[in-house]
Amino acid sequence: MKNILKLFAASMFILYLTGCEVNEPEYIVDNVPPVPPTGIKVYVGDDSIDLTWLDNRDPDLAGYNIYFSYSYNGAYENIGSSPYNYFIDEEAINGVKYYYAVTAYDYNGNESDLSMDVIYATARPEGFNQAIFDFRRFPNNSGYSFALYSVVAYDSLDVDFFFENYQGSFYLDVWDDTDIQDMGPTIDIYDIPYAPTSGWSTTKDAIAIVGHTYVIWTWDNHFAKFRISNITNDRVVFDWAYQLVEGETQLKPSANGDRNPLEKQWKR
Repeated sequence: MKNILKLFAASMFILYLTGCEVNEPEYIVDNVPPVPPTGIKVYVGDDSIDLTWLDNRDPDLAGYNIYFSYSYNGAYENIGSSPYNYFIDEEAINGVKYYYAVTAYDYNGNESDLSMDVIYATARPEGFNQAIFDFRRFPNNSGYSFALYSVVAYDSLDVDFFFENYQGSFYLDVWDDTDIQDMGPTIDIYDIPYAPTSGWSTTKDAIAIVGHTYVIWTWDNHFAKFRISNITNDRVVFDWAYQLVEGETQLKPSANGDRNPLEKQWKR
């Protein structure tokens, strides 16, 4: 009888232990990456390029990786990461064209595909508080050459535009192989991201107005922009930016050889 009771007690103890087992929770492995970023924009500077994009809405988003390539279909190299929806490429070199792509990654290390936007930018030099003078009174200091980053004479073969005070009216003049366009009032030169493809002045000049930004299409097929900050009877002061990469050939034929003699049909 005692043996039967012992066996019964042992059986009940085993059943008790079995009933008290703690079920381990099942862990779900997250291997789903975030969606690729969209809405990427670039803003070029002097040896730098700023990138922004739309916020990714994935709840487990940890940050973004930024990549660059020298061609859209080329191999992309990681150049940094950011927990926010912006990044500054401070290693960009003026005159070099870069293609950019961005990925999103989560806290489990899952990374999205590269963004699909075709985004490229070319950093360019810029300058501030540059002054040139009225070409009739100061002919040797009246023009500016963006390629040389320098003040030149109004009739220099390197000149891109020059300043004129004609009976109290102020003008920005270019020669016949160059174009100029007034882009209107702006806060700074960065308000004009791209050069226009039409609307150039047919008179080869523009009225100089403080606060306006102007675009120059140079004789050797480059684009520049400048914004006037101050005008006096003798001089104009401006900020500028100049694109080192030659423009698309379908917009303006490339210049070959030396510049032709300067010509301008004076209307004043």
